[in-house]
Amino acid sequence: MDDMLKLARTMMARAYAPYSKFHVGAVVKSDDGSLHAGCNVENSAYPQGWCAEASAIAAMVGAGQRRILECVVMAPGVEIVTPCGGCRQKLREFGGDDMLIHLCHPDGLHRTVTLGTLLPMSFGPHNLGPA
Repeated sequence: MDDMLKLARTMMARAYAPYSKFHVGAVVKSDDGSLHAGCNVENSAYPQGWCAEASAIAAMVGAGQRRILECVVMAPGVEIVTPCGGCRQKLREFGGDDMLIHLCHPDGLHRTVTLGTLLPMSFGPHNLGPA
């Protein structure tokens, strides 16, 4: 977990958020144990940017992995920040209801939930039948 937190902190610092000033870092751990990180990247043609979780998923897929075991989401602020609805669905594509989502601030872990808690009764690959 320490490696995931450190990497999420680095990615949060690297976020490109000139409009919202809200920097987010995310790290996904695939089933082979490898870590893949991303940050949010905003665009002046809002909302054409992308979220940190989506960036981390893209890095994982680019590395040839297809299954997420757990995810760290790190952002500043007084409240716990959870993945947005779109990112919850993106995470669902690569993980099940039991996927751990660690909600973190720069000072560390604040809460762990499952994807099933954040996205109950979700639509996913299983709904489409065999590929």
